[in-house]
Amino acid sequence: MGYAKRMAAFGLAMGLALSSQQVKADLPLEQSLALAFSAEREAMRSVTPTVVSRATTPLDDPTAIMRYDSSYLMSMPQSNDTDVQCLSEAIYHEARGEDVYGQFAVAEVILNRVDLPNYPNSVCGVVHQNAERSNACQFSYACNGRSRAMVEPAARRLANSIAQVLLGGAPRELTDGATHFHTTGVRPRWASSFHRTGQFGAHLFYREPLRLTFN
Repeated sequence: MGYAKRMAAFGLAMGLALSSQQVKADLPLEQSLALAFSAEREAMRSVTPTVVSRATTPLDDPTAIMRYDSSYLMSMPQSNDTDVQCLSEAIYHEARGEDVYGQFAVAEVILNRVDLPNYPNSVCGVVHQNAERSNACQFSYACNGRSRAMVEPAARRLANSIAQVLLGGAPRELTDGATHFHTTGVRPRWASSFHRTGQFGAHLFYREPLRLTFN
C-alpha cells in the first residue's frame, strides 16, 4: 500500500473511531478530550506501524495536545528515517534532562535553522554543522570528542517520537522562531544582542536578528 493510501486509511480509521465514541460538541471539554484521546488510540491500533510512524496527531483537532503527552509519545513506533535520527540525536544529547516541552523547544530551534538561508538546508546539516572542528560546532555534543551513542532507552525513544511529530508537520509554537539557546549557567556574547523568546527548564531561547543578503 502506498503512503497516500496508508494515510487515507489512517484518516478513515480515525473517523470511524471518533464516530464510535460519539464525541459531541455539547459535552464538557474534559470529557470531549478524553473521548477523542481514546478514539485516536483505537485508530492507531487499527493501522499498520508504518502508517503510525509517519502520521502525527491531526493538528486541526483538540487531540493535538497529545503531542506533549509523554505516555502517548512513548507508545509511538520508532523511526529509522535519517532526518528523524539526526534530530532525535540532538534532542537526546542537548535536552534529555528537560521535560517534554523543553525537548520540543530544542527541536524547534534546529528546524527553524533549517528554514533559514544562513544555515544548512537539512536537519542533519544543521545538527552536525562544523562537527569536524573541535569545540567549534553549533551543538557541543557533536564535537566534544564524546560518544554520540544514545544509551538511555527511554530518553532515546522519547526523542525519536518528538522528532517524528515535528518532522511530520506539527506547529512550532513554543519558542517564537528561536534559532539559539543556552543553559542558564552560561552567558554567550551573542545573547545580549539577540531577542529572548522564552525559557524551558535550564535553557533560554533566543531569536537571531534577521540578516539580509543581496546578490
